[in-house]
Amino acid sequence: MRITIMTGDITKQDTDAIVNAANSSLLGGGGVDGAIHRAAGPELLAYCRELRTTTLRDGLPVGKAVATPAGRLPATWVIHTVGPNWHQGQREPRLLASCFRESLDAAVAVGAESVSFPAISAGIYGWDPAEVARIAVEVLTEDNPAWQDIQEVRLVLFNDHLRRTFEDAYRRKVNG
Repeated sequence: MRITIMTGDITKQDTDAIVNAANSSLLGGGGVDGAIHRAAGPELLAYCRELRTTTLRDGLPVGKAVATPAGRLPATWVIHTVGPNWHQGQREPRLLASCFRESLDAAVAVGAESVSFPAISAGIYGWDPAEVARIAVEVLTEDNPAWQDIQEVRLVLFNDHLRRTFEDAYRRKVNG
């Protein structure tokens, strides 16, 4: 898969799916989660409420992912994943890696060929952006046959500093 690293607004991406750094309630919040819910309109909240009354009564666990239709976004799907919260002691890299893996698995399940990711857990959840970038790049460069239909992954970062951090992690991985 082709990996593109860019500064931008994830809600404007025309990829098949965008990944939402959600909270476990799936009912909206701040940061990326709030921006996605606002841009998607009330349809997204309705889809998430339906999940909460059916298959995810206790919310979405940390490290897991689930797809919903994208409402008014240019994407077709929103893949919600709950990143680990450093401030709450959720400091295991495997939990963060699981967010990226599970999101790619969810993308494959809905037939997405292109996916846009934010910097999961690098905002209010307090993870060091360099560690998030390293883990994201590790997962996205795995040779996983299950992801063979995904043609493009975009890492859509909200500022240039974060973009450079992800570019540095990618260069270190590719150049060994």
